[in-house]
Amino acid sequence: MRKIEAIIKPFKLDEVREALNEIGVSGLTITEVKGFGRQKGHTELYRGAEYVVDFLPKIKIEIVVTEKLVDSTIETIVKAARTGKIGDGKIFVTRVEQVVRVRTGELNEAAI
Repeated sequence: MRKIEAIIKPFKLDEVREALNEIGVSGLTITEVKGFGRQKGHTELYRGAEYVVDFLPKIKIEIVVTEKLVDSTIETIVKAARTGKIGDGKIFVTRVEQVVRVRTGELNEAAI
């Protein structure tokens, strides 16, 4: 099993969620996060004063999938989240040793 963490632009969340649903990935966790990479933030004008916004709003999606779904899940996220502009995000993939469903006690793939 693998855990896929994707950092994407907030307005792309619905497209990514729908695309993942179409390939059979139904469970995911969403977190609103802030950060920056190569974008390094931007400046905004508010009431005549200029402010530097260092951390930009992003969405972090966390998904645990079986080995056979890893590549298709990554491809789906990339296709749905890509705008072609800087700040589209990143995807991180890590191994998951064990999963336990709290309600039933099911383990690993049965718990996903």
